[in-house]
Amino acid sequence: MNVNINLLKETIEALSRHEKTPEDVLWVGNFEEWETWENFANSANFEYDSESEIVEIDTTLKIVGDDWWLEREEYEGSEWWEFKTLPTQPEEEVSCLELKR
Repeated sequence: MNVNINLLKETIEALSRHEKTPEDVLWVGNFEEWETWENFANSANFEYDSESEIVEIDTTLKIVGDDWWLEREEYEGSEWWEFKTLPTQPEEEVSCLELKR
């Protein structure tokens, strides 16, 4: 089954779900290069099949803000944006973490 989604619209909706806007984006990129939101928006205005058996959007792609980012996730051909934030430091400090369960 084809589930065509506009990448730009999907990205803006993912931002909105987390009370972010394109103005909150610092850069868009991967592990090797980056571009501005404006350049991304110009190139991301296309439809892709989000339920395809093959991954269509680069899974190293990140939309980055001050202390948050969106990254591409995929499972068995389904693709989506996952919202991530920096972890909050716990209040309790210990002298030695228990590393084994």
